[in-house]
Amino acid sequence: METRLFVDRPALFDQYVAAHPRGDVLQTTAWGRVKETTGWQAHPLGVLSRGVLRAAALILTKRLPYLPAQIAYSPRGPLYSSQEALAALLRDGAGFLKARGALVWKMDPAIPEGDPTWLEAVRTFRLRQVETGLDFESVQPRHVMVLELGRSLDTLLSQMKSKTRYNIRYAQRKQVQVQQVKDKDELKVFYALLQETAHRDRFTIRSFSYFEALWDHLIQNGLGKVFLAYQAGTPLAGAICFRLGSRVWYTYGASSGQRRNLQAPHLIQWEMIKWAKGAGCTIYDFRGVAGDLRPEHPLYGLYRFKEGFGAQLQTYVGEFDLPLRQGGYALWCGGLQLHNWLRQRKKVR
Repeated sequence: METRLFVDRPALFDQYVAAHPRGDVLQTTAWGRVKETTGWQAHPLGVLSRGVLRAAALILTKRLPYLPAQIAYSPRGPLYSSQEALAALLRDGAGFLKARGALVWKMDPAIPEGDPTWLEAVRTFRLRQVETGLDFESVQPRHVMVLELGRSLDTLLSQMKSKTRYNIRYAQRKQVQVQQVKDKDELKVFYALLQETAHRDRFTIRSFSYFEALWDHLIQNGLGKVFLAYQAGTPLAGAICFRLGSRVWYTYGASSGQRRNLQAPHLIQWEMIKWAKGAGCTIYDFRGVAGDLRPEHPLYGLYRFKEGFGAQLQTYVGEFDLPLRQGGYALWCGGLQLHNWLRQRKKVR
């Protein structure tokens, strides 16, 4: 087996990612170009066997502040087609990153919990599982809601919760219209809705230039789509989804405080589901929910919203670290704990 970078052959790398049953937009070279606009470097690393790709990982690296070292991260990677290819990828990837001065290689593949091939790699390479709790403390969500699209639209609608169906039809009766965005300038409409949502729900968002990068590198290349819901010319809700192969991911959502009773977010989800099915996709991924499904949990409403569309809970293996320099890794972990503690104190205040 041969391990090499595919900087000069991105199409071959992306073809493997798109065809893989666990392939994700976050493992494509296009995502690497998005992240390069925010200070990361992207390294598409793959393992060839007899000229055929058998494993791949988009590795993002970034220099750590105050330290002469880097951190490496493979969002929703690595991907592999055999135990041997995965072993080669982890072994050679670790060597590549050590040479670059990385302290740790972080990864969070979309692999179902308990997968034996992954567990064997964890034991062999002494990967360390990162305890991220049941909420949203991991980089990518461990608990996701997935809707299978193999049934007819009428069946999908009939299998939703009655309240969800009612909200969709109510929005339609009230003349809420959902549009697919075709002009980059309309991103400003979505971003204004996102700013309003962030202010209302008290969370931070990325700069507008980041969403421009999403447009330039993903949406323009058929890897994403922007939707906006209007009533009588007033924007009420917006959403961005990613698409790769047979899967669509609902990635960003925003809504106005005006006319919330019109249920525009429900209709926009239904229109995205219809679009995904029409595009030949078989999975609509609503992405993350909290792992704690008690009704009294603060995030239970998010689960209830996604479950209302008929989505089912899936749990992945979680987030793992491959330490590359033991002393440096220990320093990194200590600094990360301090950072998280300070961030939590700030939230409490």
